[in-house]
Amino acid sequence: MATRLGMDAKLYRNTGDYATPVWVEVSNVKDVTLNLEKGEADVTTRANAGWRATVGTLKDASIEFQMVWDTVDAGFDAIRQAFFNNAPLEFAVMDGDITDPDSEGLRATFDIFNFTRNEALEEAIMVDVSIKPTYADNAPEWITGGP
Repeated sequence: MATRLGMDAKLYRNTGDYATPVWVEVSNVKDVTLNLEKGEADVTTRANAGWRATVGTLKDASIEFQMVWDTVDAGFDAIRQAFFNNAPLEFAVMDGDITDPDSEGLRATFDIFNFTRNEALEEAIMVDVSIKPTYADNAPEWITGGP
């Protein structure tokens, strides 16, 4: 079993198209969280002998992270512009380098839902970002890395 460290995980933005992605690492991020959940439907019947039965329904995903407020950083600027222009961006959140065949993660087209600036007195200005898959030609998919 291979252990992976959070500092080795990577967030990528696709600057190409879906068929021919050009993955650019968004390195101005910290504390990235990939939330994966599934809805549920109750399928309990009398045949369950008093036990509730549940099946999974729609999957839900979101990614939350912080960025240093750096207006000359290309990744920051792309995310900021996407937020203000309601423009989707494609991301891949991977547990390692996207060219590593042992790496895996979620690839999807996302909308930016939160772009909150934090101005702590003794810290760098930071921005909290939350993104969720949005309506797109291609459904979200779990991918593995590789050439």
